[in-house]
Amino acid sequence: MDKQADYAYMQQALELVRRATIETSPNPKVGCVIVREGQVLGQGWTQPVGQAHAEVQALRDAATKGHDVRGATAYVTLEPCSHFGRTPPCANGLRDAGIARVVAAMQDANPQVAGRGLGILQEAGVEVECGAFPDLALQARELNIGFFQRMETGMPWVRMKVAGSLDGITALSNGQSQWITGPAARQDGHLWRARADAILTGIGTVLSDDPMLNVRGVDTPRQPQKIIVDSQLRISAQAKVLQGGALIVCAVADAGKQLELEHAGAEVICLSDENQQVDLPALMQELGRRQINELHVEAGATLNGALIRQNCINELLMYLAPKLLGSGAGLFNLPELNHVDEARALQFHEVSRVGDDLRILARFK
Repeated sequence: MDKQADYAYMQQALELVRRATIETSPNPKVGCVIVREGQVLGQGWTQPVGQAHAEVQALRDAATKGHDVRGATAYVTLEPCSHFGRTPPCANGLRDAGIARVVAAMQDANPQVAGRGLGILQEAGVEVECGAFPDLALQARELNIGFFQRMETGMPWVRMKVAGSLDGITALSNGQSQWITGPAARQDGHLWRARADAILTGIGTVLSDDPMLNVRGVDTPRQPQKIIVDSQLRISAQAKVLQGGALIVCAVADAGKQLELEHAGAEVICLSDENQQVDLPALMQELGRRQINELHVEAGATLNGALIRQNCINELLMYLAPKLLGSGAGLFNLPELNHVDEARALQFHEVSRVGDDLRILARFK
C-alpha cells in the first residue's frame, strides 16, 4: 500500500472533521474520505446528533456524484461505530456498500464499539488498518478530547478560563475588573465558551456580577448549558443566568427555594460532601452521565481553587494582559505550600498572542 497516499487522505479526512459543528455532541466529530485509484469518490463529516455520521455522508456524496464505491478505500478519523444508537452502525454501511479497505486513524474509546466496528469489517473480508500514523491519531483525539475523556473516565474534559494581569490579578481591591484584557481576548473567550457543552460558575460570581453566562458576539448553533455551584441556594429566582434554564447544584436542600427556582426554569440537584459543600468530583461524574463532553469553567478564585485542589480540572485557558496591577483579587485560592516540589505541575500545551494579550493553554500532569 502507498503509505504516503494513505497519510495524505487521512489528513484530508481530519480537515473534514473541522467542518462538523458542536451540534454533533455527545457524539464524536469524524471525517471520512472514500478513494479508489487516486480518485476521491465521496467525502463527509458528522452531522448534528441524530443525523448521519461521516461514513454515511461520504457514501451519499459518492452516490450523488454517480460513483460506485465497490472496491474503494474509506479513510475515517475514528473507528466506524458498530452499535445501533440514533443511527445504524457505520461499519455495516461500509461493509454493505462493498468498501474493500478501511483505514482508521484510531480505535473508538466507546465501550459499545472499542474494536467491534473494525471486527465487523474484518469478518466480512474488508482489509482493515488502524493507528498506522500516531501523529494523526493524536490530532484525531485532540479534535474530540472531551468525548475521549468522558469515555475513558466517565467525566467531561474540564477547561478553566481565567484572565488577569501579568502579576496574576483579576480585579482591583475595590472590585473593578473591566477590562483587564483586550477585546480580542474577550471575543476569543466566547469562542471557547461556544465549543463547550456546558459553562460552570459559582454563586459568588452570580451574586457579584449577575452574568448571563452565554455566548455573545460569536455565531453559534446552540448555547451551552449553564451550571451554578450554589451550596446554600443563595441564588435569586430573578438572576439573569436562569434565563433559558440552568442547572443549580447545592449542598443543603431547601424545598421551598428549590420550588421557586424550578418555577423560574432551573433544575436543582443536591450533591453534598462531608463539609456540606458541593461534592465537586461527584458533580463531574454527574455531568459525565448527562453526556457533557466539554465543560467550560468561568468562576472566582474560591471555586477555582476548590476545583483544582479536588483534581477536577484538566486544562487552564489563561489570558494575561501586559499590565501590572499590584494588589487585588488573584486567580485561584490555593493552600500555602511548604516546599516548591509540592506545587501542582502543568505542561504548556499552546502559547499564542491574541490581540495585545497572551493566551496560554496549560494542562495538569
